[in-house]
Amino acid sequence: MQRTPEPELMDAPEQASAYAAADFSAGDQALVDRIGLLFPSGLGPRVLDLGCGPGNISFRLAQAYPDAEVIGLDGALSMLQLAERRLEQEQDLAERLSFIGVCLPSADLPKGCSGLVSNSLLHHLHDPLVLWLAIAQAASPGARVYVKDLRRPPSPEAAEQLRERYLADAPAVLQHDYVASLHAAFTAAEVEQQLQVSGLEMLQVAEVHDRYLEIWGQLP
Repeated sequence: MQRTPEPELMDAPEQASAYAAADFSAGDQALVDRIGLLFPSGLGPRVLDLGCGPGNISFRLAQAYPDAEVIGLDGALSMLQLAERRLEQEQDLAERLSFIGVCLPSADLPKGCSGLVSNSLLHHLHDPLVLWLAIAQAASPGARVYVKDLRRPPSPEAAEQLRERYLADAPAVLQHDYVASLHAAFTAAEVEQQLQVSGLEMLQVAEVHDRYLEIWGQLP
């Protein structure tokens, strides 16, 4: 099916509350564990989480890499408010974990990042090159990159089957957003073309399970 873009920002209060209340802990930890397998030497001293939302992955990265500074970046202020609230309760991480509100593209990205992570941001972007160019802009030489996102199913019927399989009992707002995200996601071939255009062709692209893409590698 053809791609149908969705809104770039998830900034409605009910969306932020629904995502913060949902239990994504198993998937979030699996993502951090996967990064550990792909990059056994770590992500280096400065890690950027692009599209961090309420900070779920950012907190786990800060816990997994106690010697690293972790920066969570998102354009949705309602999401960042939730992350900041949680950070107030976890003061042991406050010296190494921070959150900034930035909409891509931007000249205000942190620079010199040795690790760049993004989970479920790519499909939100109307212009996907914005993410890849942001990674190139923020990365230090030799930076490690890990991006995970949904991949677009072949038909609307297949998208509905995935919703039934994985979110049948979820709140209505999450089910609606999930189907919209599947329609907005990219295929592996499309991502490979994006990487070629943005000069990141050294990154690998793989289809994972029945609904995800992984993009990872180390920059020159």
